[in-house]
Amino acid sequence: MNTSVLVVGAGPTGLALACALAAADVPVEVVDRATGPATTSRALGLQPRGIEVLDRIGALGDLPEHGRAIEHTVVLVGGRQFADLRFAGAGPLVRRRALIVSQTEIESRLRARFAELGGTIRWAAGATGLHQDATGVDVALADGSTVRAAWVVGCDGAHSAVREAAGIGFPGVPLNERFLLADVHADLPIDRDSVTVWLEGDRMLAVFPLPGADLWRLMAPDRRPAGGHLAAADVRDALAALLESDAGIPRAAVGAAEWTSVFAIHRRLADTYRAGRVLLAGDAAHVHSPFGGQGLNTGIGDAENLAWKLALVASGLAGEQLLDTYQAERRPVAAEVLAATSAATGVALGDSAPARALRRLAVPLLDHDVVQRALLERASQLRISYRHGPLGRRFGRGLRAGDRVPDLRCTRTDGTPTRLHAELGDTWALLCPAGLDDIRAAVAERLPVAVLRGSGRDALLVRPDGHLAWRGREPRGIAEWLTRALGPAVAPRVGASAA
Repeated sequence: MNTSVLVVGAGPTGLALACALAAADVPVEVVDRATGPATTSRALGLQPRGIEVLDRIGALGDLPEHGRAIEHTVVLVGGRQFADLRFAGAGPLVRRRALIVSQTEIESRLRARFAELGGTIRWAAGATGLHQDATGVDVALADGSTVRAAWVVGCDGAHSAVREAAGIGFPGVPLNERFLLADVHADLPIDRDSVTVWLEGDRMLAVFPLPGADLWRLMAPDRRPAGGHLAAADVRDALAALLESDAGIPRAAVGAAEWTSVFAIHRRLADTYRAGRVLLAGDAAHVHSPFGGQGLNTGIGDAENLAWKLALVASGLAGEQLLDTYQAERRPVAAEVLAATSAATGVALGDSAPARALRRLAVPLLDHDVVQRALLERASQLRISYRHGPLGRRFGRGLRAGDRVPDLRCTRTDGTPTRLHAELGDTWALLCPAGLDDIRAAVAERLPVAVLRGSGRDALLVRPDGHLAWRGREPRGIAEWLTRALGPAVAPRVGASAA
C-alpha cells in the first residue's frame, strides 16, 4: 500500500481534506492533472462557514487581511435602487463577514498548511483510471505511474475522472444560461465595500470589488443568440458596454482585463458519494449556479465532514459504516444548495412574464430586516444541521445532536482560556462538568479528545467539524453512542487516556 488516502484534485476541496487528514496523522497523497497551481482568480466568495473551516484546519492565516469584507449588496432595477442588503443585519449567528478573496489565495494558504504538515502535491498526475478490490484501490496516473491506496477521494471537479472511473452517475441539466466574466482594472464610482447588481428586464450586471486598489469583477449573462467563442478583449468590451447602458458608467472607465471567462451553468448531483473505497467531494459530487457564492464553501464543507470520518476509519478507530454517514449528511446539503441557487437564477434572469412579475415582487422584499437576516443566515451556511441524519437527533429541546455548536469561550483543565473551535480540527472536544469522570474516560478510550470545562449541566461531545455528537450525563449513554456511531474499534487508540 503506497498510502492510506489518495486525494485526486488540488483545489480547495482536495487541499482542505488533505490538510485535515494530515493533521490527524493519516498518510495522504495529493495528485492533480494540472501542471502547477492555478493563477486565475475563479471563485471569490468565502462565506462565514468557509472561514470557520479554514480556521479549524489551520489554513486561514492572513486571508482576512488579504480579502475584502463585504458590508452590503445594492440591487438596482431600471437604474433605481430597490434594495440594500446590509450584512450588519445578519443577527448574532453571523459574527464574521463574508470575504471576497481570490481562490488562488485560498489555495495558496491551503498548500502552505499542507506543506507545513509534511505533505507534497504531484502535478501533471491526474487520475486516468482505477481498479478497486476488498483491501484498496489501484489508481493509474497521467504521468504513467500507479498508486495503491486504501481509500481514494475524487476532488477533481465537474469533469471528474475518478467519478467516471468509479461508474458513479452525475445526472442533471444545463440551466440554459451562459455567463460572461472579467476581472478588470477600472475607475468606478461605486463603494468598494459593496456588491452592486443592476437588473433591467431579463438582463443582469453584477460588479464585485476585488482586493487591490482598482480591480473589479464584472459578470453578466451572455445574451448572444449563437454563443460561440469570444476573445478576452471581446468579453471585456461586452461587459463594459453593459456597464455603460445599464449603469450609466462610461465604458472608457474599464481598463485592462486580468482574466476573462465564458461559462455555462449546470445543475448536477452525483447519484452516490461513495462506491466502495472511492468517495467524491466538491464539484466532483455537485455543480450548480454561482448565485450566492455557495460552491467553494459547500466543497470545503464536504472535505471537513469527510475528513474526521475517514481519519477514524483509516486509523482503525471506527468501522467502515461510518463513511456512509458522509453522504447521508452532505448530499442533502448539496441538494438544497442546487435547488436554492437554481431558483435564484430563475428569478433573477427569467424572461417569462411570471418570472418578471415575481422579480418585481421579490426585489423590494430584500429591504426588510427579517428577509435580510434569513437570506444572510442561509448564505453563511452556519445554520446547516445534521440532526436529521443517522448521527443526529430529530426531536428534543435546545442544542441537539447534529447541530452546529457555536464557538464558545471555554477553559482547559489547566485553567487556561480557549475557544471551542480552536480545540477542534484534528481532535474532538468534550465540554465536561465536574463529577462526570466516567464519561471522560469512555470518550478518551475511543477518540482523540480535548477535555474542556463546561458550564452547563450536561456533557457535550463536539465533533471535529463543530457539530454536536452527543449530550448527556450517563456513562451508559455515551458508551452506547460510541458503539452505535463508530462501531467496534478495529484497533486500540494509541495513547488513550482519561487525562
